[in-house]
Amino acid sequence: MAPPKPVDSGLTMEDLARVAGVSKITVSRALRNSPLVTEATREKIRKIAEEQGYRLNVSARNLRMGRSYSVAVVVEMTPAKGRPMSDPYPLELLGGITQELTTAGYSVVLTSKQLLDTAPVQGADGLILLGQGSHGAAVTTLKKTGLPLVVWGAPEPGSDTIVVGSDNRKGGASAAQRFLEQGRTKLVFLGDVDHAEVQERCAGFIDALGGRGTVHIMRPKAFTFEAGFDCITALLKKKGQLFDGVFAASDLLAMGAIRALAEKNLRVPEAVSVIGYDDTPGAASFVPPLTSVHQYLRDGGVLLARKMLDLMNGEAVTSEVLPTMLMVRQT
Repeated sequence: MAPPKPVDSGLTMEDLARVAGVSKITVSRALRNSPLVTEATREKIRKIAEEQGYRLNVSARNLRMGRSYSVAVVVEMTPAKGRPMSDPYPLELLGGITQELTTAGYSVVLTSKQLLDTAPVQGADGLILLGQGSHGAAVTTLKKTGLPLVVWGAPEPGSDTIVVGSDNRKGGASAAQRFLEQGRTKLVFLGDVDHAEVQERCAGFIDALGGRGTVHIMRPKAFTFEAGFDCITALLKKKGQLFDGVFAASDLLAMGAIRALAEKNLRVPEAVSVIGYDDTPGAASFVPPLTSVHQYLRDGGVLLARKMLDLMNGEAVTSEVLPTMLMVRQT
């Protein structure tokens, strides 16, 4: 074997393909660790590349292709003490996104809506937005970039934005049906309906009741335990117990509501039934274990990434809705 060539020897990917006895595209995929190439072939090509002193010049390739091979994932939520970024939302979505994009040879840039003018975001090939924001404000902001955009949320009538999300109407309806089965008809909906997803949950909830109950809508200031506690505490102080069921737009809100009820010696579910949304890991271990609407967040992340890849490749893409499931426990 000839001595290794220096990095700047001018060895091209075509040269490497000729030495390895494979196609140029196979070399490219192998050096990007693509699963489209077997592990044995990847190892063979990496070994030859090392012996020949070849290094993939990513910057030159990207400049030649007119791409950065990166996608910016923008998290709409504002980090808060009571709702950390380490929660299943958005981490499960991010896990699915990263798995798909890195497998396809793309890097993932994670940022927030406050940092859209930074170089990594401006240079990205596409944007994935997690959360539409109040009145869809975050979507409006990102669309101004002109980059391919896919959003986690709820489709809005008349919009051409590609959206992946859960069937929030069905999720809301399943909560209503559960309350009706229990004979609960004086109900509270706890969630900020200015957010499209929450609005869909509330609409599905009210529609499924079909006039067989009353719904008092409360808008907490955040999706946190503290906000749920404060809302139900204020309601009990103002009106006393005029309700027998609470449907919260997130598990944290539901848990806060249960704590507020407990402090007034109102037992759950004997006096008031409570249903949350998201089915986070903490829901099953909460005391009492929380009934909650399950979202398939990791599957959603995979789907977001696949639609982004299709958009960047010029393929036709449509919005898609994932199923939900009511996980009945003890509340």
